[in-house]
Amino acid sequence: MTETQTTEQTRNSEDMIPQGDAAETSSRENRAGKYLTFTMAEEDYGIGILKVKEIIGMQDITPVPQTPEFVKGVINLRGKVIPVVDLRLRFGIEATEYTERTCIIVVEIRSESGTVQIGIVVDSVSEVMNIKEEEIEDTPTFGTRLDTDYILGMAKMEGGVKILLEIDRVLSGDDIAMLEGTT
Repeated sequence: MTETQTTEQTRNSEDMIPQGDAAETSSRENRAGKYLTFTMAEEDYGIGILKVKEIIGMQDITPVPQTPEFVKGVINLRGKVIPVVDLRLRFGIEATEYTERTCIIVVEIRSESGTVQIGIVVDSVSEVMNIKEEEIEDTPTFGTRLDTDYILGMAKMEGGVKILLEIDRVLSGDDIAMLEGTT
């Protein structure tokens, strides 16, 4: 066998090796980066900064009939109608009065028909943080009855934990389709 054949055979063998560990490492590396952090019910959350389009103060929200309770309605943002979801209600957290710190984070999420912009109401926005790979842990297992697919991971920061959200998964496909119908 020639050296060229041996090198080619080695390359082909390497291509056939399962890449489980590499895929897991790649997934963990993908979680590292900049996150917009915010609070709800005195808990800290984060959304990947690339999903955030803008942050706006609370404004009048036009209710849309026959939508779930967590869908507050729609807003007119520079001529574009954007559906607004109260993240507290979506997560089953008790509703609270909006304050001067309450704001709407406009995010872009993927849907079956492309991307859609929605507003999410949060108690307050904190800061943009650069979170390193080693600071992020997998979501703990809470049993089979709880769906935690929308949690990207748990960031261990300053003696506390920030829940990192996979914003594309916070709403179900049916929820997104319903929201697209409101605009």
